[in-house]
Amino acid sequence: MPDIRPSADGARVLADLNALRAIGAYKTGVHKPTFSEPHKQSLEWLMQKLPDAGLGAVIDGIGNVFGTSAKAGPKLLAGSHLESQNYAGWLDGPLGVVYALETARVLNRDPSVTGAVEVAAWCDEEGHFGSFLGSRSYIGQVTEADIDAARDRTNGRTMRDALADMGLAGQARIAVEPGRHVGYLEAHIEQGDTLESGQLAIGVVTSIVGIWQYQINFVGEQNHAGTTRMAARKDAGLALAKFCVAIDERFPAACGPRTVWTTGRITLDPGAPSIIPGGAEMLFQIRDDNPTVIARLEELLRTMADEASTNGPCAVIVTKLRTGAPAMMNAGFQDAIDAASKIFAGGRSLRMPSGAGHDAQMLATVMPAGMLFVPSIGGISHHWTENTADADIVTGAEVFVDACRRILES
Repeated sequence: MPDIRPSADGARVLADLNALRAIGAYKTGVHKPTFSEPHKQSLEWLMQKLPDAGLGAVIDGIGNVFGTSAKAGPKLLAGSHLESQNYAGWLDGPLGVVYALETARVLNRDPSVTGAVEVAAWCDEEGHFGSFLGSRSYIGQVTEADIDAARDRTNGRTMRDALADMGLAGQARIAVEPGRHVGYLEAHIEQGDTLESGQLAIGVVTSIVGIWQYQINFVGEQNHAGTTRMAARKDAGLALAKFCVAIDERFPAACGPRTVWTTGRITLDPGAPSIIPGGAEMLFQIRDDNPTVIARLEELLRTMADEASTNGPCAVIVTKLRTGAPAMMNAGFQDAIDAASKIFAGGRSLRMPSGAGHDAQMLATVMPAGMLFVPSIGGISHHWTENTADADIVTGAEVFVDACRRILES
């Protein structure tokens, strides 16, 4: 039988999301970069809404907004982010913040619930100044020197100037308070097509993938494109192209069932049609939720580079730029989401890893954490056509509220 206790008000959830969508609207999506005027207005909107959920509202010195409760008992932290990628979707981030707000409204005033839900809107998950900036600051991974050095990736604006324009210069940053929260729960659009293609309503996130990124350089010999015989060329661009093909041919034998790899940027030097490239560079990324698999693929990548260098005609150099460990989601939180989905989603749920990074992976380093996904239409995200059906948004909110209730009661 359905749970008769109060649950999410679907109409209110949709109204809140559409109110945020109107701020910084771009076509059917939004343009809401970190510390832009639309982002500032979205944070102010949340600050005004938090008291309706019985929460005190505060913004810290890096732009995180928190809704805090004075209610006795255990506290569960929930949230996501409010900024967007440039000219992108309206649900990536705000969905999780609105679900958290709605859950606080429902549970914090329910006398049958011991404890409370607190809300967080993390700043700059999208990485305009630095990926997961707000959640990393909260767990103590951002220094003042990091803030001094941070620049907007689009226009070069300093983060110090941006914070000053927000009225946050000199304001203290809030850090995690050990023992305050029983954990952290975040809702998000899937940003893929697994749920939609399987006619499923809820994704129960088991883990968030690790991301390892590399710069791969090809060193050849720049020369005249018209007078240099093909057999005499040391074409770095051609070497890069062959290497990309070789990756796709050899990685499948060593990867896991959900491993993905991407060549995200290619640069040729000097990049002129009448000059054979003497240098080429590719940015390459591997994602998987199993660090052993990623390490195995890195070993293969380096072996391939050594082989290519030996066989010539170009040298291949692999430089690791970034490593991010996979984050495992709490088993009890997964069970709570599954149980809630049986009531509100007819059991149409799937346990699945997240192929994208989220603030939950930062919080998972200091407290139990979990994530819930709702379907993305066409699997589209980071684009203004990003969308989720209203019915799926409402179902997700109902499941999220009930999962939070179960976590607090456990």
